[in-house]
Amino acid sequence: MLESSANLAPYACDPGESRGRRAAEPESPTRSCYQRDRDRVIHSGAFRRLQYKTQVFVYHEGDHFRTRLTHSIEVAQIARSISRALRLNEDLAEAIALAHDLGHTPFGHAGEDILGEMMAPYGGFDHNEQTFRIVTDLEHRYAHFRGLNLTWETLEGIVKHNGPLEGPNAGEKEIMKGGAGRFITAFCKDFDLEVGTFAGPEAQVAALADDIAYNNHDIDDGLRAGLFTVEDLQEIPLVGPTFSDVSKTYPGIDETSLIHESVRRLIDRMVNDLLEETKHRLDAAQPRNAADIRALDHPVVAFSREMRENERVLRSFLFSRMYRHDRVMRMTNEVKGVVEDLFQHFQAHPAALPDEWRDGTGSLDEKGRARLIADYIAGMTDRFAMQQHARLMGQEI
Repeated sequence: MLESSANLAPYACDPGESRGRRAAEPESPTRSCYQRDRDRVIHSGAFRRLQYKTQVFVYHEGDHFRTRLTHSIEVAQIARSISRALRLNEDLAEAIALAHDLGHTPFGHAGEDILGEMMAPYGGFDHNEQTFRIVTDLEHRYAHFRGLNLTWETLEGIVKHNGPLEGPNAGEKEIMKGGAGRFITAFCKDFDLEVGTFAGPEAQVAALADDIAYNNHDIDDGLRAGLFTVEDLQEIPLVGPTFSDVSKTYPGIDETSLIHESVRRLIDRMVNDLLEETKHRLDAAQPRNAADIRALDHPVVAFSREMRENERVLRSFLFSRMYRHDRVMRMTNEVKGVVEDLFQHFQAHPAALPDEWRDGTGSLDEKGRARLIADYIAGMTDRFAMQQHARLMGQEI
């Protein structure tokens, strides 16, 4: 049955009032437009490849660490729960959450960093815009259009889930300030995503659900990997007291259960803080519809000031004790070499590209070929990139 909008808040995105798709299509008789967007994301090749793209650890480090796929599913679950509590559109929030990491390279941020260096002379590389290009162009399985032909609201959420891309409210590092923003600019000429405003509330929920998921799950993965200990977390606001509360409530609890119970409570406390702060902001703004939320000069979905400070301290700890850990840095340097070698090899030997990629290189200039090579490498999984590197370079990393 089609989703009912009767229980949605007036400022939620109503599928019956969607601004539609770039290429007109008949509506589904059994699914709302946002449910259809979610399903198209799930059935995309880029989504399946997330199974073998990692966050911090390379795929062979262990089977129990997060991948981009498990992370995306966890973000979607948190986004749905928050949206339900705020009477927002759960399906739209889920579609944005599931799509938000499609543009990530193999090897997490290490892969993106080195691909960005390789692409610096050719317009740069940004995983957020790569996600946008995947859903609007690079996925081309449908007969009548390129990309997934998602609704305006889902595309807006993918592009602006971290805030406006230009104008007075844009972040200092937003992609529209650099060369890579030209793809979104070109797309917006005939399907304006209003990149100077904040996104609708569901996209704002998806963005903070992402923060909640990766902060807490990096605690889990970091502890399980032995990069730091429970004792190391004791001085971290919110985190240390939560672990202590669990230990006191359950004396003698084993470490695996301690970690799971503590992380579970941390997620719950962050979600509840977000709900309370967001309800205060909604009461102050009194939005009549989603357009009113977009017109504000600040996000309406947010953490309290105290929770934002707690999160800042936690991120600082994770940066120094996990992302800059000797073990992680050694792996990072190795995989950066893999991406750099692949890029340079395909630049020098475009005939080494697969047929479906090589066929388009003849008509491209140097900049266009570099972008095509970046698209090919960015779509690789960790495992495939390492296999290709070993095959093309004749050596293992």
